[in-house]
Amino acid sequence: MRIIFAGTPDVAVPTLSALNDSKHDVVAVITRPPARRGRGKKTFPSPVAQYAADHGLELIESSRFTDPSLQHDIDAYDADLGVVVAFGAIIPPSVLTMPRLGWVNLHFSDLPRWRGAAPVQYAIWSGDARTASSIFQLEDGLDTGSVFSRLPVTIDPSETAGELLERMGRLGADQMVATVDALADGRASAHVQDTDGVTYAHMLTPVQGFIDFTQSAAEVSRHIRAFTPNPGAWTVLPDGKRLKIAGAEPTDQPTLGTGLLQVTKHEVMVGCADACVRLGQVAPAGKGWMDAAAWARGARLSGEERVGVMATEE
Repeated sequence: MRIIFAGTPDVAVPTLSALNDSKHDVVAVITRPPARRGRGKKTFPSPVAQYAADHGLELIESSRFTDPSLQHDIDAYDADLGVVVAFGAIIPPSVLTMPRLGWVNLHFSDLPRWRGAAPVQYAIWSGDARTASSIFQLEDGLDTGSVFSRLPVTIDPSETAGELLERMGRLGADQMVATVDALADGRASAHVQDTDGVTYAHMLTPVQGFIDFTQSAAEVSRHIRAFTPNPGAWTVLPDGKRLKIAGAEPTDQPTLGTGLLQVTKHEVMVGCADACVRLGQVAPAGKGWMDAAAWARGARLSGEERVGVMATEE
């Protein structure tokens, strides 16, 4: 089949690569324009754009499917199917009907649970033990279309959102090729999503990354894992500066008091509502990631400081 692929971040690349290596023909790749990042604010192509350029695929960079020029190009490709993985924009109804078989989306949740922009993050944050990759038919609704394929995935208790998303991206690539094969052969069938159990995973904001140490150690750990690497989990030090935290292991050690630090030569503990968490990697304001114990030694902490327990203004 003639396929138009739409995607932007790293997690979309495995599916694009698998389709490009399959018997199908990727006639065009749509991705968002280069973005500025880093301290120098240099522009970089999206990971999908880089893959397309490296493999000689037709590339279109656009931030919205409402762009008349993009719509003209999509219609002109006379595609059989559109495939979407984490593009980052809504496809309007007029574009959904352009490919002969419409568009299918690889979504990293067990639909109808966690419809929306951040399903992996919310699954971890909420303490879900399992999730799934779902491939569904795009329609005029937020992740509401009928599901062609569901691939169950167990969430590791120590896994961050970034790690889980990377793993699901790899697993979902073969799942997508199998679904496209079935669509091409007329073997595909889809089931309508259940109306019960619908939940929404709205886009996360940096403010939500603030860690509330008045929660249990398990809840604090899930929060940090869910916000790692983006948009990031953080707290406030006694001097008012932010400290980013990536990884906090729940322990059986009785709580020291919410937000209180216990610093030893080899570890940094923080008190939560019921127990302590052991900090992993941290990043002080303006500095890179380092082991929490190394940070504590350099910061010359007394071990009796309390980190913020209430969110501060941005």
